[in-house]
Amino acid sequence: MVLELPVVEYFRDGYSISTDKSCLDVDAIHAYLANESYWSPGIPPAAVERAIQNSLCFGLYQGKTQAGFARVISDFTSFAYLLDVFVLDAYRRKGLGKWLVECVLDYPELKYVRGWMLSTWDAHGLYTRYGFTPLAHPGYVMTRRNPDAFVQMASVEKSPE
Repeated sequence: MVLELPVVEYFRDGYSISTDKSCLDVDAIHAYLANESYWSPGIPPAAVERAIQNSLCFGLYQGKTQAGFARVISDFTSFAYLLDVFVLDAYRRKGLGKWLVECVLDYPELKYVRGWMLSTWDAHGLYTRYGFTPLAHPGYVMTRRNPDAFVQMASVEKSPE
């Protein structure tokens, strides 16, 4: 059985948050992730599109203009990973980042997920207010990184078949 994810919309003070992927401005999301974020500099457009296709996405908008974004990778039961959370500079200092995280955590299929994870260099204060803490046992957690993944993906996509 495949879980049908509901499209949910939230509204506040002239802003909206929606899980409708058709509303996303993928070019604006790519521009931020590739050129302004510390976690995915240089990410190719195809990688952003693939990530969006395979994630639950939350677009933050003023009218129809993309103001922010977040996405979640999850099995909707045991684990959820929150990533690519951002609010564009012009929309910061209005509480929109907090609201975005609140909406993610309030999403019906995510409310009862057993464990969450995220990674941040600079937003610990934001996330601790929502119950995120440092790893209790960092030695238990392992990672596997491929720093050349975006380059490798791009070369495979350009290869003639």
